[in-house]
Amino acid sequence: MPTISQQLEERRNEARLGGGQARIDAQHSKGKLTARERIEVLLDSGSFEEYDMYKTHRCVDFGMAEKQIPGDGVVTGWGTINGRPVYLYSQDFTVFGGSLSETHAEKICKIMDLAMQNGVPVIGISDSGGARIQEGVASLAGYSEVFRRNAQASGAIPQISMIMGPSAGGAVYSPAMTDFIFMVKDSSYMFVTGPDVVKTVTNEIVSSEDLGGALTHTKKSSVADGAYENDIEALLDLRRFYSFLPLNAGASAPHQETSDTWDREDASLDTLVPQNPNQPYDMREVVVKLADEGNFFEIQKEFAGNLLVGFIRINGETIGVVANQPLILAGCLDINASRKGARFVRFCNAFSIPILTLEDVPGFLPGTAQEYGGIIKHGAKLLFAYAQATVPLVTVITRKAYGGAYCVMAPKHLGADVNYAWPSAQIAVMGAKGAVEIIFRGENVEENTLEYTEKFANPLSAARRGFVDDIILPHTTRTRICEDLELLENKEMKNPYKKHGNIPCLLYTSPSPRDKRQSRMPSSA
Repeated sequence: MPTISQQLEERRNEARLGGGQARIDAQHSKGKLTARERIEVLLDSGSFEEYDMYKTHRCVDFGMAEKQIPGDGVVTGWGTINGRPVYLYSQDFTVFGGSLSETHAEKICKIMDLAMQNGVPVIGISDSGGARIQEGVASLAGYSEVFRRNAQASGAIPQISMIMGPSAGGAVYSPAMTDFIFMVKDSSYMFVTGPDVVKTVTNEIVSSEDLGGALTHTKKSSVADGAYENDIEALLDLRRFYSFLPLNAGASAPHQETSDTWDREDASLDTLVPQNPNQPYDMREVVVKLADEGNFFEIQKEFAGNLLVGFIRINGETIGVVANQPLILAGCLDINASRKGARFVRFCNAFSIPILTLEDVPGFLPGTAQEYGGIIKHGAKLLFAYAQATVPLVTVITRKAYGGAYCVMAPKHLGADVNYAWPSAQIAVMGAKGAVEIIFRGENVEENTLEYTEKFANPLSAARRGFVDDIILPHTTRTRICEDLELLENKEMKNPYKKHGNIPCLLYTSPSPRDKRQSRMPSSA
């Protein structure tokens, strides 16, 4: 009779082999790593401590009693990334297609509970066919337990989802409640209902890639925050991303030593903004030149390009950046940009990450599509997020700051701590040409435009009222920001007591192309 040690070693080998060599080979043939290989790439070498390796399902129906594999389709535990702890789970598609059973869910919930108790982030690597059908409602109950913990952990610890295979049905809602979602091109999918169901119900013919692939969710839906070419690239960049984040809402983001001096000046910024106010320039260049060693981790790069969001470091400290992009839609705010910015600002505020706002915005994008789509409430989301923020807020107006968009982009009046303007800044209700047409009804256009420009299309009027703290030369921007952020390091500000605010949102969707009614309730309402 084998000894206990021999039995344990045998079970360990079974667990490590997952669904067997044939299924592992099938995983590799698709260009995908196994669940354990993904953990090895993501974590520091030798740091992974596994939990519940021997756990198996309890289902006895449909012949499942004879199909028991240690670990039950998910690898769970903790390890370190660049020396910092993280809890994680990695679903194993080679075991029952990574489907979620009652015990599979218990393993995930255990990890999430430990993460909350110890104030450590959670990373979920998803590769699952969904609920395990043989277990019926027990698997659905497992999903709900996971969802509840996602909601409780929101704003307390960072939650990151890496989608590295299929994620369908109920499986998509756990990632949807996490802070960031990353996907892999051509091998990961997210959808509530798959192509076959869509065809049956709506007669639409669509591929898995077009319905819920990485490019769809990074460019169209904004469900995902980034897409990568393969598993290795995704996991290595996740290591880089993790270095920007604090462990929990009560901790500071890690300081990273840099050779980039805090008082570095960049003369090229003085000539970056064109003399012609209608000529675009690349705001990403400003972000990169302000950042330590030009390191900018951009979020949702492929979606709503008229607004840039992401993380940089300034003097070694993590900073969230929100910046209008004049190269796209002239930097106007629209529905997508507002949603994108609001969610990012709220994340930064939840985890005490200071926010730098770089402003060049001519207004909100006009048009029936925007109005019918609810730009009023979507735009208010960004306004709401900034108004509620208690973290250090520094705003730099590089050029245009017009109308309601000025009011949204972290002005002094919303509680920004420091507001600067470059000499090229134009702070006004609208551009000079439009203003003159309204005020003077087209009379003496040239003369009146010049007068309006002198009075309002510059930063002096706002500076006289104290709405901007200083008009600074562009090459000094990094130095001023460094000084201000150091001063604001111990900022304390509390909002009035309440359970939570009611962020503006839409109850109704806009009409579908095949629905001629004025409005309709969404299926998930």
